[in-house]
Amino acid sequence: MARFDDPRLGEIESHLHREDPRFARALGAGRPCQPREYRRTRAWLLLAVALAVLGAGFAMAHGLLIAAGLVLAGMAAELLDPQRCVRTHRNSPPRC
Repeated sequence: MARFDDPRLGEIESHLHREDPRFARALGAGRPCQPREYRRTRAWLLLAVALAVLGAGFAMAHGLLIAAGLVLAGMAAELLDPQRCVRTHRNSPPRC
């Protein structure tokens, strides 16, 4: 972490380190990775597993597998939602 004369820049840097330390380290090294909001590999993997479980539940006519597949698909859809961060901070005080 570099020291800045402007306290606002130091505040922005510390906020970035708290929010996404992996991105902040990569940015400091000159090779930035995608910010956390754009890393959705786990969500796509969860969706693939959900569809596999749902398909197996339909093939075997097993209600519990169908229900589990639907729940997992709902979780994956929530993770893939681009407005998820906006909705989770709805009740927080406005930023200046």
